[in-house]
Amino acid sequence: MDRVTPITRYRNIGIVAHIDAGKTTTSERILFYTGVSRRMGEVHDGAAVMDWMTQEQERGITITAAATTCFWRGTRGQYDEHRINLIDTPGHVDFTIEVERCLRVLDGAIVVVCGTSGVQAQTETVWRQADRHGVPRLVFVNKLDRPGANLERIVAQLQERLQAVPVLMQMQVGEEEGFRGVVDLVAREARLWDGTDQGVRVSSASIPDPLRARAEALREQVVEAAALANDTLTDRYLETGSLSRDDILAGLRARTLRNEIVPVFCGAAFRNKGIQPLLDAVIDLLPSPTDRTNLSEAEVPRRMESDDAPFSALAFKVATEPDGRRLTFFRVYSGVLGAGEMVEVAGRGVRDVGALVQMHANDRHEIPMVRAGDIAAATSLEGVTTGDTLHAPGNALALARVTVPTPVMSIVVEPRTAEDALHMASALSLLAQEDPSMRVHQDPETAQTVI
Repeated sequence: MDRVTPITRYRNIGIVAHIDAGKTTTSERILFYTGVSRRMGEVHDGAAVMDWMTQEQERGITITAAATTCFWRGTRGQYDEHRINLIDTPGHVDFTIEVERCLRVLDGAIVVVCGTSGVQAQTETVWRQADRHGVPRLVFVNKLDRPGANLERIVAQLQERLQAVPVLMQMQVGEEEGFRGVVDLVAREARLWDGTDQGVRVSSASIPDPLRARAEALREQVVEAAALANDTLTDRYLETGSLSRDDILAGLRARTLRNEIVPVFCGAAFRNKGIQPLLDAVIDLLPSPTDRTNLSEAEVPRRMESDDAPFSALAFKVATEPDGRRLTFFRVYSGVLGAGEMVEVAGRGVRDVGALVQMHANDRHEIPMVRAGDIAAATSLEGVTTGDTLHAPGNALALARVTVPTPVMSIVVEPRTAEDALHMASALSLLAQEDPSMRVHQDPETAQTVI
């Protein structure tokens, strides 16, 4: 079976943020505008698609990372169809291992920042995690319709608290309750949402006169940032005093991929404003799998992100379903793997992958094969743990494992009866397989079970 979407049109991205920045709401809007969902799931109603666990719906928070796949052709249909593999991650520090193992296999990230609260503690944590893995990122300043929202203050915080080099790509039209849209600084046009049809309709207009001078000044900063990407663009800018739209985007993309700059976008996800331009930016500025290299620690170099190379993948998450079946989530870095084929787990022998499934939160459908750049899950991969490398039998490879934070708290758990002891041991074993940050051991002095 031939590849449907070229790997250069893949975007493997995650959405990360501090709790209550609007991360899952942003994810839900992305699913709606890309056609995956027919309605917008709301976190406060317990109806978010990506928060599918009962505990998530009751508490209105994300506990476990959820993966899905969507496709985007651009706000105006200006692109060939791109495939976006999206992972929505938790915002609570308690579940930071979910963010860590997802960033390990993602190529780019959207960092959502609240327009009123700004950069918060977990924002700094996920930023450091992204730095550690060298993940290029965009910033989406959310909730600009809230009282006290201030885009310029947030941009200053990105620079001061995260030591980032933010490049403001948009400016807002209207403030707080009057927030109506954004000015696209590259295209020199305003994009306004009419407030009907769930924000699907976004119209282009000339920049309002009161904003024109400020917009031109900010645009000049964008052009200067792009011109620093390479000598060719620098010379062109110095000679002509300007750059074309394509040159601007090419320069910004190059510097974003090198983690030299962080493009900043804005909107109000709950009010359905700013999501379509953000999706366009994912296509324009974030990397495809072929843009990320040096992912292999193998002694013998291998051409990664190619269907023609031997199969290799990294297992980044193990989940146990209510019926007891295990799902192993993995990111494919090279080669092709078909359902029912054999794969070798580095250092642990050969396994049968069973069925291959494409996930949409907790829903799934079987697929015949996976290719380089895909994020999918497999059944029947017994004995696989988070961070294991999967490769074609006889083609040994070792990929960098997921960094597991050191536990900072211990607690003793005890069964009420001898019969409960067996069930507890089994349950703790499953939990430890799912969560690599959880350690279970017997205290040698008291014989108590400590987690």
